[in-house]
Amino acid sequence: MKYHPKQTAFMEQMDAVGAMHLLFDSLAGVSFFAKTKQFELIFANHSFLERIGMQQEMDIVGKTDFELFPKAMADNFRKDDTWVVDHGKPKLQIIELFIHSDGLPDWYMTNKLPIFGRNKEVIGIMGTTQSYQSGKKFVRPYMQIEPAVEYIQAHFRRKVTIDEVARTVSLSARQLDRKFQETIKMSPRDFIMKLRVRAACQALTQSNDKIMDIALNLGFYDQSSFTLHFRKQMGTTPLKYRKHHQAAAD
Repeated sequence: MKYHPKQTAFMEQMDAVGAMHLLFDSLAGVSFFAKTKQFELIFANHSFLERIGMQQEMDIVGKTDFELFPKAMADNFRKDDTWVVDHGKPKLQIIELFIHSDGLPDWYMTNKLPIFGRNKEVIGIMGTTQSYQSGKKFVRPYMQIEPAVEYIQAHFRRKVTIDEVARTVSLSARQLDRKFQETIKMSPRDFIMKLRVRAACQALTQSNDKIMDIALNLGFYDQSSFTLHFRKQMGTTPLKYRKHHQAAAD
């Protein structure tokens, strides 16, 4: 990008880091982060720190996502980070699971942009993450499937079928699948499973219900199926997840 001489002179005087912190700390509900090219966290605002249970920015400097998030979640973050670094282009409106302030995973919309050095090479990544519900208005032009999303959110605990979901938006199951892939980068079935696993995380940490009962109450065929899907998303088994959170609470 070519800058006007006045723009260049102004930017040379600007405390960019200080301005960045002030800006993103003032945006309610927006978590800001920046990473090095080696994917180590280097900056974060208060909202980001609160979501991962950290008190000070110094607590996260030099850490990677694999030290702060479940492996399956960190794998997804790293895949997008690598793409941004390799291509030197932003990746916007990523709908993904992120840690909510209660310590449970929830749906968020993330934007990631490359950080360029003075030699025009990528030296890192910066991004913002905000609640999908609060940020949904930004993707509303693409949300033809919103009634289907809301129907799934209301009925995912039972054995909801894709055909009945498709009827809420007057589409065939195949058309619905295509719309989901275009909009939130996953199939309706994957979306249902992610909601079930999110609810399972809450049940495992906030109740003493048996794992089998949690599985059946959330529409899984059996405990084996539940464990398979839970491990795929969270990188661990339901039992280990419960024990980890019990130990952390003691």
